[in-house]
Amino acid sequence: MNKQLTVDLNCDLGESFGSWKMGDDEAILPYVSAVNIACGFHAGDPATMMRTVQLALKYKVKIGAHPGFPDLVGFGRREMQLSAREVYELVVYQVGALAACAKVQQTTLQHVKPHGALYNMAARKPELADAIAAAIYDIDPGLILYGLSGSELIRAGRAKGLNVYSEVFADRTYQQDGTLTARSDKHALIHDPEQAAEQVVGMIKTGKVISLQGTAVDIRADTICLHGDGEEAVQFAKKINQTLKDKQILIR
Repeated sequence: MNKQLTVDLNCDLGESFGSWKMGDDEAILPYVSAVNIACGFHAGDPATMMRTVQLALKYKVKIGAHPGFPDLVGFGRREMQLSAREVYELVVYQVGALAACAKVQQTTLQHVKPHGALYNMAARKPELADAIAAAIYDIDPGLILYGLSGSELIRAGRAKGLNVYSEVFADRTYQQDGTLTARSDKHALIHDPEQAAEQVVGMIKTGKVISLQGTAVDIRADTICLHGDGEEAVQFAKKINQTLKDKQILIR
């Protein structure tokens, strides 16, 4: 008897700010099982955070904090040289803010997923990965840490005793060392929903992804990330959700 394949489908949401709107959050929610909500540093604000928690509850999806570098102008995608202690503190601050938004709406956080440059730096820098894992553990050791499959973040989370979800990306290409292709590269993003869906199914079924260099890279796919800020985000979410169902892969 074949084992039932299951996967979590997560999306970065709540990235609007003030009068500036990013993405169509509510249109994506029916197709995902978890959301990572911006906490005010790279994007988001108190009203957006509260509203996004409310929407997540409406669609019965799991809620996670999405802490990033304090860089609104650069959308948290520019590297900042912060100490491990500063990273620990900014994670505590941001996760605490979203946890409060959840608490007043009678719900709790399930997970934490760092954003952008913070995520990518922690994937390769052990001291930053350890600081993030420590912050999450000190807030609530029951929180799940989402990190790039095979990265320092996954190692740090396990070492701290956290439950970790190895994350892979539907709309990003990979390098042969297992890292994501830098956004400055014209081949960094996948724009075709069919290609993205094919990559997702391959990662889940084979535990491998084909890098831009043409080599098969070992990965683990506990959770798939969809970005909510792209023009094709809703189309991608629909396509990937339907493809997983067609392949009898359970989304949860």
